[in-house]
Amino acid sequence: MDQEISHWHIWDDLARDFVRQFQYNVDITLDRNSLSNLKKKTTEIFREYAIKWREQDARVKPPMAKAEMVIFFLQAREADYFQNMMSALGKTFAKAIKIGEMVENGLKTRRILSQAALKATSQAIQNGSGGLANRKRGRREP
Repeated sequence: MDQEISHWHIWDDLARDFVRQFQYNVDITLDRNSLSNLKKKTTEIFREYAIKWREQDARVKPPMAKAEMVIFFLQAREADYFQNMMSALGKTFAKAIKIGEMVENGLKTRRILSQAALKATSQAIQNGSGGLANRKRGRREP
């Protein structure tokens, strides 16, 4: 909108200005470390996140080998995913996504115990706010 359109005599002029305006997107190259900082948003489902991660991976220079891609993807995952997705090593990225979706479903349905939930339960028990310990303390002996 802020461009001086009188300088555009042919389409190539417009294209050149467009590229000049947005060249920074091309110049910013991602590396392997920046991929490890790409975290899943709480509003994203696993598949959406994995596709976004893969799109960013395509911009990494030099490009990653297929096996290396899965390794870096797993290393960037939260503890629950990392621990339960180790079977994806040596598999294609598409299969890693399928495994990740199964882990996500397992966490949602509580078939897989969340590390955060285990830690919170353990902390509650140690602090004395956990179920059985409190019930025993609160009960009076006749």
